[in-house]
Amino acid sequence: MTASLPAQLAPSSSPFDSARLLADVGGTNARFALELAPGRFEAVQVLACGDHATFADAVRAYLATPAVQAAGPVRHAAVAIANPVDGDRIRMTNHHWQFSIEAVRREVGLDILLVVNDFYALARSLPHLSASDKVQIGGGAPRAGSPLGLLGAGTGLGVSGLIPSAGGWIALNSEGGHVTFSPASELEVAVLQYAWREFEHVSAERFLSGAGVELIYRALAHVQGLAPAPLAAPEISRRGLAGECALSAQVLDVFCGMLGTVAGNLAVTLGAQGGVYIGGGIVPRLGGRFAASSFRQRFEQKGRFVAYLAQVPTYVITAEYPAFLGVSAVLAEKLSA
Repeated sequence: MTASLPAQLAPSSSPFDSARLLADVGGTNARFALELAPGRFEAVQVLACGDHATFADAVRAYLATPAVQAAGPVRHAAVAIANPVDGDRIRMTNHHWQFSIEAVRREVGLDILLVVNDFYALARSLPHLSASDKVQIGGGAPRAGSPLGLLGAGTGLGVSGLIPSAGGWIALNSEGGHVTFSPASELEVAVLQYAWREFEHVSAERFLSGAGVELIYRALAHVQGLAPAPLAAPEISRRGLAGECALSAQVLDVFCGMLGTVAGNLAVTLGAQGGVYIGGGIVPRLGGRFAASSFRQRFEQKGRFVAYLAQVPTYVITAEYPAFLGVSAVLAEKLSA
C-alpha cells in the first residue's frame, strides 16, 4: 500500500535506515503496517484484538510474520489507539487490553514506541488526504486557514480537530464522543428515554457506535411494540441497506440524523470552516445510503446558524488506512527532533 502524501514526503524518497512499525488499534481490530520509506506502507495486516491476550502479543504476532521478518529489524514504532493517552499506562475503554507503553517497548525490542489517540492520528492525516480519499456530502467549500473537524463511529465515537498554527497544524486530543447526547426530535426523545433504562449517562457514543446501532434497534422496537431479534450491528446494517427489514432501515435513518446533529455541533464549536470529516468503520460502508440520508440536513439544522453551516463542507473519509498517515507524521517528527 502506498498512500498519498505531500511532495516533501513523497514515496520516491529514500528508504529509511530500518523499517518503521505503524499500527491503528481499535476496540475490535488492530491494523499493522511497515513504513519502508516516507509514504510507502507495506505488509498491511489486520489482526482481531480478541485473538490476542495482550497488545504485546499482537505486536509480536505481526513482527513474526514472514513479510515483516524479510524487511529486517524494526527499531521505531508509532501506534494510534482508540483510547485516551495520558502518560505511560494505557487501559482501553472498549477492549480489555491494558499495558505500559515503556514495558511493551522493552518487551518487543524497540528503541522508540509512541502511542497516541487514534483520532489524534486521524486528524493529523486530514491535510494529506487526496481527492480520491474522501467523498463530499452536500454543499459548502473549505475556507483556507480555518480549523477542521473530525468524528467517526466504529466500536466507539472518536472526535478530534485540527487547528491551524504558524508551524502547520495542531491536532486536538479530544474525548468529545462522551458529550451528553441531545435529542433533536420527538422520536429521538423516546429513544433516549429507552436508553436511560440501561445507562445513567447517555453519551453521543452510546448511539453513534456499533453498540449504538444495536441500542437504537432495541429502542425503536420498544417504541413500536415489537419484539426485536437478537441482531448484531453488521446484520442490522446489512438488512437495512438491502431493504429486507423496515425496522433496520429506520435504525440507519435515525443513526445518520443523530450523526448530523453531532457533526454540526462540532462544526460550530470549533469554527470548522475548513470542513468536517467523517471517519470510523460504519459510515463508509453505508455508501449512497448515507449521502441520501438526513445527515446533511441535520448538520445544517441550527436555527440562526443554518447559513453559516451551509457553507461548511462535510466529507466521508474513504481511504482504507488513513490513520497510518497520521502516525507516520507523528513518528517522523519525533525522529527528526
